[in-house]
Amino acid sequence: MTEASWLPGTLLSRLDETTRREFLQLGIPRTAAASSVLLQEGVQESHVILLSDGLTKVTAAMTDGRHALLDVRVSGDLVGEISALNGTPRSATVTTCRTSTIRIIHRNDFRAFLRSHPDAAMAIAGIVADRLRLANRRRVDFASYPVKVRLARVLWEISTAYGYRDRDGIVVDIHLTQSELATMCGAAEITLQKAMRELRASGIVGTGYRQVLVRDPAALQHCADVD
Repeated sequence: MTEASWLPGTLLSRLDETTRREFLQLGIPRTAAASSVLLQEGVQESHVILLSDGLTKVTAAMTDGRHALLDVRVSGDLVGEISALNGTPRSATVTTCRTSTIRIIHRNDFRAFLRSHPDAAMAIAGIVADRLRLANRRRVDFASYPVKVRLARVLWEISTAYGYRDRDGIVVDIHLTQSELATMCGAAEITLQKAMRELRASGIVGTGYRQVLVRDPAALQHCADVD
């Protein structure tokens, strides 16, 4: 994958060319099939995984048995860095959404790289800060907006970051269950289903097997109340 392919905000997009090239030499390359669990919540392990060319979802178990969708990680992203840095068990499960190529990097090699490349350490600190800011914003959204608007904001966020355009709109081919979307929106699943039906009836989105189609991006942006 070329430099231009790394999405803004990913770790590899934040590194200079020399540091990025060196980081891409770390670890052992592997191929993971779709729906493979790369990291399992609660497991005590400390390696990190670089997504060389991949698409994954990050989920966490809830006390009621459901799984909350926390985020999506794409090519150029790193997963598992928290356990590698502080030695705690995995805080979430990371599952591939399609066949992905990855690099498995041992904790000692990862930490040594950060010690010798402080710019990479600062980039990772910036990513952690951005994720904290996003989590805080979502908490504000839960308190400030009705479910339909919260759903529109989540769909807008995911489609603009990870979707691709075709003749019918923006396609998001990440397999997200309605239960996962509901937890990401802070809503009951039945309420989420009603909000999704309203967006479909308005012609704003369409849904199919393992994907969401944003038919009218401008209308979705308006519904999401974002600039």
